[in-house]
Amino acid sequence: MRLLAPVAVVLLCAGLAACGGGSESAGSGPAAGPAPYRVLVFTRTTGFRHASIPTGIGTVRELGAAGGFAVTATEDPAALRPDGLAGYRAVVFLSTSGDVLDPAGRAALEAYVRGGGGFVGVHSAADTEYDWPFYGELVGARFAGHPAVQPVTIRFRPSALTAGLPSTWRVTDEPYNFRRRPEGVQVLATLDESTYSGGTMGADHPIAWTAAVDRGRSFYTGIGHPDAIYADPVFRRLLAAGIRYAAG
Repeated sequence: MRLLAPVAVVLLCAGLAACGGGSESAGSGPAAGPAPYRVLVFTRTTGFRHASIPTGIGTVRELGAAGGFAVTATEDPAALRPDGLAGYRAVVFLSTSGDVLDPAGRAALEAYVRGGGGFVGVHSAADTEYDWPFYGELVGARFAGHPAVQPVTIRFRPSALTAGLPSTWRVTDEPYNFRRRPEGVQVLATLDESTYSGGTMGADHPIAWTAAVDRGRSFYTGIGHPDAIYADPVFRRLLAAGIRYAAG
């Protein structure tokens, strides 16, 4: 009979979890699912500004609501300070452009990532902070140019982050060219230059990747120009996986 007690406790706990609806509210016990954490979305631009930024912010908020993380969006460079960054598991540079940080912000972001924080770069995050060497290491590759927005084929490589995604994805976006291929990264997806015009990187044209940066983690995707891309379930799944990776 003593063996039945633990089983009864397990069954009771499972029943309570099911009745709780799988969410956590103030004053309740822990719920099933991932532990909640916070993500900072930074969208300052001093160069070209993408009209899709508000849609991108809304998408990250929706992914957070579904994935167990809270989202704060800002364009204030003063938000990137050691005391502010300490409350976040990842920082998302969403279509930033130009020089967006002051020296104190640069130092804080570098210390944050090297100390174990996560970084996510979306689209023109690669068109940001050209004269800061650490940022080049963080984002992986610098923007060189792009042809017109057009249908392109993207090929996903097998990995934990791309599990469940199709091997090929036909989508309309602005296909970025980079000044060089990223080094020391795990490439997640490539552009098939035979399926569109204006590619300059040849058969191996990376468009999404991850990297370890000291104790931190970086994810970048060159996809993300038009509003419509943020409603695409493939892109949303890739972006969610990248945020989870960066957040550890």
